[in-house]
Formats: sequence, C-alpha cells, structure tokens
Amino acid sequence: MKLRMTPLYKFTLFLCLGLFSLLGNAQDVEWMSWDQAVERAQTDKNPKKIFIDVYTDWCGWCKKMDKDTFQHPDVAAYMADNFYMVKMDGEGKDPIEFKGQTYNFVPSGRKGYHEFAAALMQGRMSYPTTIFLDEKMNMLSPVPGYQKPEPFLNIARYFGDNIYLEKDWQTYSGQSK
Repeated sequence: MKLRMTPLYKFTLFLCLGLFSLLGNAQDVEWMSWDQAVERAQTDKNPKKIFIDVYTDWCGWCKKMDKDTFQHPDVAAYMADNFYMVKMDGEGKDPIEFKGQTYNFVPSGRKGYHEFAAALMQGRMSYPTTIFLDEKMNMLSPVPGYQKPEPFLNIARYFGDNIYLEKDWQTYSGQSK
C-alpha cells in the first residue's frame, strides 16, 4: 500500500508543525510575590537582582507588555537567569514589609494606590512601570511605560549584567552626544 500525499494532507501537516513550533517558543515566566523574592534574596547562596512589574488590572499597556514583552522567549530566558521576577498590583490591598517599614493601601478617589508602589515609582503613578533592584534590594531605577521586547532587553541587560556600574545610561544606549 502506497500513501499518497494530497495537497490538503500536506497543508494540514504543515499547519500542525507550524502550530507546534509556535507553542514551543512560548515562554512561561515564573512570577513570584514580593515576600517570596525577599526570602530568596536573603537565603539563596548567590542571590539575583529583583525585578518588579508594577501594574493594575485596568491597564491595557500592562497586559500588552505581559503578552508581547515578558513572554518573548529571549526576554523570559534572560530575566529568569538574572532576576527574581515580582508582579505587584499598584492598587493591591495587602500590606507589604520593606526595610522595617509597613506599606499599605491608601484609598483615593474611586480606587486608591499602594504606598509601596508609590515609593518604588518615586511618586510618579504611571502604569506599567518596571523597577530594578540590586541583590541587596537597593533601588537601581524605575522605568515607566510600555517597552517592546528589544528595548526592554537592552534595559534589563544594563542592570542584569552590571553595566550600570561602569557606564551611565546615555553612554551605554548610544544617546550621548
């Protein structure tokens, strides 16, 4: 018996292989809570830096950054290797402990904000904002706004590879004149 490959069979086979390769490229990001990241930073033998994605449920750009940037295979792999990744709701209700201080939710207007998110974003309440902390949980920089995968990876490498210790951002990013 000889199997004949009809055009429809070839098309179906091609379509299935294409879908499997796309699924294989999807990258799951291991998000953790603030408390989990702090515990890991304090107990791991070689702690990583902490990355915080400050978002809100109603923020469309936050959802787009989740889907397009954080799920990008190169971004997800780099971030997993170099950072504890934390998702933080900028309007979250749970208290957060940091360096001996308790931060709480503050009702304001129809919603409100979390004091810790406000402190990390240095009072500039803009979503999404990504925050980079060093291994000792000291602020490196908040980065406001949506970032596409390549520019985001450039920023992440600046902090993750400790380039910030040797070069300022303008020099590293080629923005100096």
